[in-house]
Amino acid sequence: MSTVSRASLDQKLALAKRCSREATLAGTKAVAIATVASAVPTFASVRMLPWAKANLNPTGQALIICTVAGMAYFVAADKKILSLARRHSFEEAPDHLKNTSYQGVGRPHPAFFRP
Repeated sequence: MSTVSRASLDQKLALAKRCSREATLAGTKAVAIATVASAVPTFASVRMLPWAKANLNPTGQALIICTVAGMAYFVAADKKILSLARRHSFEEAPDHLKNTSYQGVGRPHPAFFRP
């Protein structure tokens, strides 16, 4: 059984915090873009389309915009976390797994070890 050093745990914690921060920033950017991208057509349709004018009150409009923005946040944050996890798992992989070139012996390594 191997022991885990305090420095190793601190390093992994710092990496996790950095990944979380990057994912939060990516999600926040996605929210800003999605809010504008969903607000403009929602407000325009309420002004121009009789059905939307009759059926979408301000609460309904806000729900549409917030739902789109929330979905964009989670999609962007999840995508960022997964890409960072994939990159860092490749960095910590043993050297014999990092060599993804096919040298004619056996089979090449799976694609998930490639950066």
